[in-house]
Amino acid sequence: MYFIAAFGLLMLLLSLVMVVKPASFSKGIISFSEQPYFHIAEVFSRVIAGHIFTHYSTDTQFPQAIFAIGIVLLGVGMGLALTPPRLHRKFALWSAQYFNNKFRLIGLFSIPLSLLLIYSAVGA
Repeated sequence: MYFIAAFGLLMLLLSLVMVVKPASFSKGIISFSEQPYFHIAEVFSRVIAGHIFTHYSTDTQFPQAIFAIGIVLLGVGMGLALTPPRLHRKFALWSAQYFNNKFRLIGLFSIPLSLLLIYSAVGA
């Protein structure tokens, strides 16, 4: 449960950056995508997070929702594992540029979702 709360806290911090400095958030995505460990870190982080979400979902306030999030994370991780790193990097660059003007709005929507994750994990 602590991992789920920490995940929510990290999501909250990133959401706040999206709202306050969307261009910096976009530059951060671009910078991270240029790292040699980018693809493998993205795959493993999603698979590990998905496993933790599904495993500990019953210990949260909203077990079905947390389990569903875990399944989505596992699916995305597996999909990324099957994606060639160059295409993943290309998509990251495209999305950072395309969503640059939309990050503020996305951040506003993701703040309540991150707070819900935190509440779900620590309120149980």
